[in-house]
This record gives sequence, structure tokens and C-alpha cells, in this order.
Amino acid sequence: MRSLINAIISVIIFGLLYCFTAIGVVIVIVLSLFGMKKTIIMLMQLWAKAVFRLVCRQFTVHGLENINEKERYILVANHASLFDIVAIVTFYPDISWLGHERLLRVPVFRRILKITDYVPAGEANYRNTKRMVQQLASKSQHNSVAIFPEGTRTLDGKINRFYRGFIHLFRTMDLGILPVTLNGFYDLKPKTRMSINLSSRLDVVIHKPLSKTDLEGKCDSEISDLIRKIIISDYHLPQAEPVTERL
Repeated sequence: MRSLINAIISVIIFGLLYCFTAIGVVIVIVLSLFGMKKTIIMLMQLWAKAVFRLVCRQFTVHGLENINEKERYILVANHASLFDIVAIVTFYPDISWLGHERLLRVPVFRRILKITDYVPAGEANYRNTKRMVQQLASKSQHNSVAIFPEGTRTLDGKINRFYRGFIHLFRTMDLGILPVTLNGFYDLKPKTRMSINLSSRLDVVIHKPLSKTDLEGKCDSEISDLIRKIIISDYHLPQAEPVTERL
């Protein structure tokens, strides 16, 4: 019975989210025509905060003092839900995202993604990787960069192994690594479930950034393992057992 109620409420919430987001998209497209990037970033942050109000979930962000507004970082976080990006935008809206190239093929979002410094990642080959690094290097002159090193959302709530692409960026660009732990988002809405869990408990932990000096002398695997251990150190395993229903 509880699952049915959650499913019905989820349909209503997603309907409201889609309508709310559609209005936001229209506003952003209009503002983008005038190059009002700062206003768009501010509206994106307000939109992200409003999303969690619509799903009746609030969360605490721990470690905000670890973000130096004068510094730029490679933000590295675990990935469990479609709400992960929204959560990060609530406290760090002015950041470039590394994501799938196919999103640029959607006409409605193409302009928005470009004005928010979205960096597309194509097929993993030398040419695409070189182009991606060049784009990220350009964006990093002004913005931090956000990456989910697991590559995709976890299917069981556990943090998967990290791909080492972010380490290549770390060695190429003059940026520190900012580890972020996202808790409760798998319980909220995993890839394997259609409905939203309205009883999930969310919180975000921003760890102390690591500079090149902190990681000097470490090989790629050691850096990857260290960042993963830092994120896991404040990670709470999901309360609910994973289900098999697929999107």
C-alpha cells in the first residue's frame, strides 16, 4: 500500500517538476539570447533549490567552508541518482559539467548547455580525449569542473570503482580535487526505480580539497583509491534494498 501511495505521489511530483522545469527552460533560452550568464546561473541555483522543495526533501550541506571562492577545483562526487547534479547546483551553481555528448543533440537544451559551459564527452579515443581536455582547460580558466568518476549511476547503492579520467585532468590543469559525498540520493530515486522515496534522508559532505602538493609522488591508481576512500569515509549505505524494476 505504501509503495502504491509513493508511486501516485511520484507521478504528481514529476508532473510538477516537468512543468516547472519547462518554464525555467523558456526563461533561460530568452536570457541566453542576451548573454545574461550570471542571471542564468542564479536562476539555476534557485531552480535546483525549488526542485527539492517540490519533492518535499531538504538536506544539509556540511563543509561549505572547504570551498574557497577564489580557487577552482575538479569536483569529484559519487553518482546514484538523477538528483545528484541538482543537489550540487544548489551549493555550487557556477561550475562546468562533463557529460554525454548526445545531450547537445537535443535542440531545446543545446543553447542552455553551451551557455553554462557544458563540456561534452564523446567516445573514449585519443582524438576525443584530447579535444575534451582542451575544452576543460579552457573552461577551467574561469570555472571549476564537476565529474562523476564512476561514469554512471550505481545500481546497488554501493560506490563503484573510479575511472581515472579525472586524474588526467588533474595532471593537465592547475586545479585541486574537491571530493564530495552525496548521501541518501540512491534511496531518494535510484536508476532502478520509477518512484521517489519520500522518507529518504539526504545530506552532502564537502571534504577538504587536495592540491598537487598533497598528491605529489602518487601514481594514478593511488590518487584514484585515495579520493574514493575519502568519499566513502562519510558515505551511508542505502536503507532500502535495491529493486529490479528498470526505467
